[in-house]
Amino acid sequence: MPETRAIVTDIEGTTSSISFVKDVLFPYARKRLPAFVETHGDHPEVQHWLHVAAKEAGYIEATRQEVVELLLRWIDEDRKSTALKALQGMIWREGYEAGDYRAHVYPEVAARLRAWRADGLRLYVYSSGSVPAQQLFFGYSEAGDLTPLFAGYFDTETGPKREQASYEKIAAAIGEQPQHLLFLSDIAEELDAAHAAGFQTGWLVRPPQPLPVQPAHPAYADFDAIAP
Repeated sequence: MPETRAIVTDIEGTTSSISFVKDVLFPYARKRLPAFVETHGDHPEVQHWLHVAAKEAGYIEATRQEVVELLLRWIDEDRKSTALKALQGMIWREGYEAGDYRAHVYPEVAARLRAWRADGLRLYVYSSGSVPAQQLFFGYSEAGDLTPLFAGYFDTETGPKREQASYEKIAAAIGEQPQHLLFLSDIAEELDAAHAAGFQTGWLVRPPQPLPVQPAHPAYADFDAIAP
């Protein structure tokens, strides 16, 4: 097996529980989005992402209320929209800074990330959440500020997570040949795309899910089982 020089990890279902995102972050943003747009809608960055969302939906002209309703629907649909993720990230920042919650990480994750970093591996994140949201997530985690461990972050502005080209772009941005990169995720289709781009892959299948008998990718119950 080629030497592993860097690890790129997903978040939901990989470093952290899906339930934290679904049951805490999403409802928090949904509840506060209308008021957030009302009070911050004139800020250039917010205006930009509202415009991008309207364009993505094919709106030629739309009121602010129509865009808010669109975004709320996208939250309910878990749509992987870069504009939605950017706006959610702004709202989540307020929640993190207010101490309303801390981001969940599985018990072994922080120690394992630190050990990999101490071994000289570079660490990166690739998630559908915006880069600022990723930085908040690891900056305000239950295990403390983990952001010093990461060399970089990638989101859907790089490309969709189930497309080979996205991983080719990530390898180019990191400056390593794909065979020296290990991508960790709980989604087989994402791993398929990474593998097609030449990455090593690791499939996180966390309890109570049983490890598959004949996995399409090397499968692990937790980070402690991974030996890059």
